[in-house]
Amino acid sequence: MEESFPFKYSLLEYLFTLVGLLLFLLDIALDIWTVVSFYQDEAYVYMAVMIFLLLGSSVLLQVFSWLWYSDSLGEFETKVEKTKLETKVEEFANRHKLIKPLHVLQFGLYLRYAGVIEISTTRFLQKTNSFTEGVAVYLNHDLQMLRLFETFSESAPQLTLMMCRALQREDLELITGLKILSSAASIAFTVALYHRSMRSFLQEKLKMSWISTGIYFLWNLLLIIPRVTALALFCSVLPCYIIAHFLSLWMLLVLGVWSQKTDHMESPGWEWLYRATVGLIWYFSWFNVSTGNMKLKNILYYGVMGLDTVMLLGFWCWKVFEYTGCRSSLNPYTVIPILIGLYIVGILLKMIYYRWFHPNCDEQKIAKPIEQQNIRQAAAIYMETDSLESSPEAVAVTLAQPVTGVLKRGRNMAANFYN
Repeated sequence: MEESFPFKYSLLEYLFTLVGLLLFLLDIALDIWTVVSFYQDEAYVYMAVMIFLLLGSSVLLQVFSWLWYSDSLGEFETKVEKTKLETKVEEFANRHKLIKPLHVLQFGLYLRYAGVIEISTTRFLQKTNSFTEGVAVYLNHDLQMLRLFETFSESAPQLTLMMCRALQREDLELITGLKILSSAASIAFTVALYHRSMRSFLQEKLKMSWISTGIYFLWNLLLIIPRVTALALFCSVLPCYIIAHFLSLWMLLVLGVWSQKTDHMESPGWEWLYRATVGLIWYFSWFNVSTGNMKLKNILYYGVMGLDTVMLLGFWCWKVFEYTGCRSSLNPYTVIPILIGLYIVGILLKMIYYRWFHPNCDEQKIAKPIEQQNIRQAAAIYMETDSLESSPEAVAVTLAQPVTGVLKRGRNMAANFYN
């Protein structure tokens, strides 16, 4: 196999994938421990909510994973040979019709991890095989996106639940604070890891440095902490209203995603599931899903979410001061300025990142996935010119065929990210 995608899958991404697998397994063990702890404390409502979050998130991930496998598994045939975008593990599961049963049994993510690790290991053992390097980039992109969905459908709500429980029990010891901070850092790390994987679509000179990675992680952490804390504080004093708040704001956010005219899924019906999931992400953190005026979109988003966060803190403060049955060991005059300060610093760090560290490049500088008979031609053009901009006529030929499946998802998300 001599084809090549114009991507680079480094050893660092491979190691991050292995670390991600270990963290994924650790997260499952901690989830089980949390459910057992709620049961032992006779906190049955919290236990039920926790189980609902775990099952709901798992089902959501399996649905997306199965849909993407349905779009991507198979062969892109050329007149000369066949090119597969699947690993031996996935090919075996597909040939024996095991992919659907594995997803029904909630093992779809493990199959993807096995595929990414297999193709990544093959790429490093056979360093001249640049085709597997490009396939590894695409498979890793889908895996990281699923982990992103898991983070905001399970980890972020779970962190809110744990903080609410600690506030109601007034269990605000140092160890509790460290657990909460580590959970928030894990969420920010997943976001940074996903966006770092996007850099695989750029030329080597535009790769993400460790400084930019650190800043990206930090501003996400500083924005996630106030948001989750405000939700937990509100939930601790008005637990019956948190569902109404979520549903009302989430529906508004889904409409906002719809207004962006997203085109991520192959089916228009399943596109609404994607929009609903993005709305869930937006409930906690920003996630760019379209090209266009990014500055205006960020102003609107952070303005709305900032007002909502202040409103949540205001209701918490009102309940603490006005109702004797809602005492809190936290002083609102200290907590609210700290959270608002973290939010403002997070926005300033984000502005610094996008001003000096983000590769704001046009779409022609993003490595383009090519489908069917154009794979070899696109690779040859890239190797000869080292830039897709250098040969517009040739590139026009390579882009004649529509891009679908995993190629389409990777290309679209990279274009959105570098917008």
